[in-house]
Amino acid sequence: MNAVVEKLRRRDIITDEEMAALDGILEPPRKAAAGTDIVPEKAVTTQSTLLLSGFSGRYSTLADGGRQITEINVAGDFVDLHSLLMKHMDHGVVALSDCTYAAAPHSRLIELTERYPHLTRLLWLDTIIDAAVHRQWLVAMGRRSGLAHLAHLLCEMYLRLQVIGHVRGMAFELPLTQSVLGDVLGLSTVHVNRLISQLRAEGLVSWSQSQIQILDWDRLAAVAEFDPAYLRLHSAPV
Repeated sequence: MNAVVEKLRRRDIITDEEMAALDGILEPPRKAAAGTDIVPEKAVTTQSTLLLSGFSGRYSTLADGGRQITEINVAGDFVDLHSLLMKHMDHGVVALSDCTYAAAPHSRLIELTERYPHLTRLLWLDTIIDAAVHRQWLVAMGRRSGLAHLAHLLCEMYLRLQVIGHVRGMAFELPLTQSVLGDVLGLSTVHVNRLISQLRAEGLVSWSQSQIQILDWDRLAAVAEFDPAYLRLHSAPV
């Protein structure tokens, strides 16, 4: 629960009673191996899923087998909170690394929304920020260069991981293969490899397997035209 509490606290005060209520709706943790579905594509769901550790990705698959990842989730994210109202998923959620997660049955979530209106607004804000992330990814996919798109992804992931205490200085872990990054960026593995090499050559990042260190935040953010406002990292009452 630490990650989700840290994320919610970044945006508003959350009381001990609210934390206990949120913890109380969760079922025992489960594990998902990298590459397996946490929520199958087009599933009809009766629960929402909180990611406790690892990285997952929302994805859609085309008829020819091509896959587009539309958001990366980190610890503390509800990967499908919107399924409380949507029920029928229009995408799937796959474990991009080994993950631990806990399910929150929709019946318990509904009871939570009726008893804790402030916590409900905080969770609603979480889904609104998800939508903002999707808009930024759409802009990146349609209008940014491949280099700017990757730079934007790194800036976003660094700040989201910083909120939950998963960075060390300017370094963080992003255990995604270049093939997975290709599904995120909509590019070939060869193109992804070239972009990583370019970021290294320009002295913007150090990138060794899954370990990434940002060497020049200001220049990386400038390449990405990155504005963190959409992540709403400031505290304000809801």
